[in-house]
Amino acid sequence: MNILKNITFITLGFITLASCKHNLKTNEKAHETIEKTAQSDDSPVLMGDYVSEGYTKRNEGYDWVAVSVEQKSDSTIHISVRSRADKKKPTCTFDTDAIRINDSLFKSTIDGKSILFAFKNNTINIATENNDDNTILNYYCSGGGSLANTYKKTNDPLDEKQIDPRVFYKTLTFQNIGFDISSTGRGSLQQLTIQPYGLKTDNKKIRMVVDGTVTNAEISDLDSDGFPEILIYTTSAGSGSYGNVIGYSVNNGKSLSQIYFPTISDNPKANKGYMGHDEFSIAEKKLIQRFKTYNEEDPNSNPTGNIRTIHYKLEKGEASKKFVADKIIESSAK
Repeated sequence: MNILKNITFITLGFITLASCKHNLKTNEKAHETIEKTAQSDDSPVLMGDYVSEGYTKRNEGYDWVAVSVEQKSDSTIHISVRSRADKKKPTCTFDTDAIRINDSLFKSTIDGKSILFAFKNNTINIATENNDDNTILNYYCSGGGSLANTYKKTNDPLDEKQIDPRVFYKTLTFQNIGFDISSTGRGSLQQLTIQPYGLKTDNKKIRMVVDGTVTNAEISDLDSDGFPEILIYTTSAGSGSYGNVIGYSVNNGKSLSQIYFPTISDNPKANKGYMGHDEFSIAEKKLIQRFKTYNEEDPNSNPTGNIRTIHYKLEKGEASKKFVADKIIESSAK
């Protein structure tokens, strides 16, 4: 019996070691491609969809992963990884913004680990900057999969019958409480779904229609009561791209209550020159809203005013918690 146990233990050890070596080898190969790309003078057209090798054989039942790249600013792109979802649960799901290093190389930082996105000859290659960090690329995939790979650009629309329909997906956790946040729909309206777990009383799914698109979500204990708040950032459709915040607070670990977020139009100190294009983030237990202001003659595409930053603190209201503008800072955009 002891001999059998030893054989089983050794076999499992070899399997685990082989899996680790495979993932490391995949990331090292991707890393070599990125190093070559970083030295390239190519300036490819980056935006579009890229697919894994199995995509061309999808009608034969092969699994596949797609990487969609969108421009966010002159120095930032958005990376969205989705996979086949018609026959089983999606293999890989991932969203991030990446900062430009050069014309062909972008970098994103997740949990202190750097992920590189290299473009060359109509391909995108994904790898960690440090080979020792390669396991983070497995976290966003199931079944031993990894984001580390080279994906080839496709000029055809992705197969909507097979691809994961979620245009945004993020899992947020705070101690033993978590949230799966996702949105579907590609028009001016999206369906937002919030699935809490770990609450003692009410873990019911929350669904609502969002005017525009979900751009990001964060979690933090903003009022230091020992329980988290989740903030979901949205941007309206159209040229204005007006931002909004959908927030929920955990009530003593049991249930959720929505947080009131004031509109800028109601704040005369903040709304002068405001025409959207907001950025939201959490810093030092405050909600931060930042945007460029417009002068009277500015076109929508080119604001020339200052950068306005609004700090919101979370306070108790009569019926629920609310955000209150605590500080407004003007700084030069130059």
